[in-house]
Amino acid sequence: MACAAVLIPGLLRGSSGTVCFQAAPLGLTPRVLRCLSLSCVMRSQRKSDHLERTANVVRQEVVSAAKVCAVANESPSVKRLRLLVADKEFSFKAGQWVDFFIPGVSVVGGFSICSSPKLLEQERMIELAVKYANHPPSLWIHNQCTLDSEVALRVGGEFYFDPQPTDASRNLVLIAGGVGINPLLSILRHAADLHREHANKGSGYETGRIRLLYSAKNTSELLFKQNILDLVNEFPEKIACSLHVTKQTTQISSDLKLYITEGRITEKQLRDHISKETLFYICGPPLMTDFFSKQLEASQVPREHICFEKWW
Repeated sequence: MACAAVLIPGLLRGSSGTVCFQAAPLGLTPRVLRCLSLSCVMRSQRKSDHLERTANVVRQEVVSAAKVCAVANESPSVKRLRLLVADKEFSFKAGQWVDFFIPGVSVVGGFSICSSPKLLEQERMIELAVKYANHPPSLWIHNQCTLDSEVALRVGGEFYFDPQPTDASRNLVLIAGGVGINPLLSILRHAADLHREHANKGSGYETGRIRLLYSAKNTSELLFKQNILDLVNEFPEKIACSLHVTKQTTQISSDLKLYITEGRITEKQLRDHISKETLFYICGPPLMTDFFSKQLEASQVPREHICFEKWW
């Protein structure tokens, strides 16, 4: 899975601070982690592999052991993992992904984190949602991964939302297609955490309005529906969503009808949210990402206000 991004000056900066983690290391020792990383790089020969496509993308130096502590079906084709991360130096920004190293599997996975950085800070946990595919890391997650399975993780990516307390307030429009919701859900959750913090303390970064435009084939493939609607209901004046289905064949449940539109996200929906205070984050299939980024540029949105990631 490869990515391309336009960085947003002033908002996409490094963050500091991790919390102490006193748990004993997992079974993957530093030496094993180094060997695993090197062997995966050397043995991953397919041109379409994640490591080759992202070879020039910035990564953290930390490679941490992690243990699977929860596995669930997020949809008929997507598994959701919760992982306990061992290394206290491991951190990430909302929207980034991980190199996913699996002992005994030569190909390295590349999966966006869908949880908020706050979950890692408080519980040393991250969450991933991985779609079934004929690709060794995905096959392992769907067919072999169990509770207490051990893997290794390394953070990378230039697609993220990391505002600092003194940055100007910005509106966000998040445009997702299919499993492209993963990094955007992380951003949405992070923005909600920042809003809670600002409301409780009266200081820190002040979030603007947030609009999520999310498209999938049908309602069963709209991932994290309830998580998204919970945030919309918690912050009705701050967060709104428009959920789109393009190939729905069954009746839409009454609790979703208010939020569901049958048909694709339209150009008009984007134009309705364009302003000089708005940042656009796009993640989905390449054709979708290219289309919307070009539409925004044609509508005179500055390039530095458009951040996108393509998942192949």
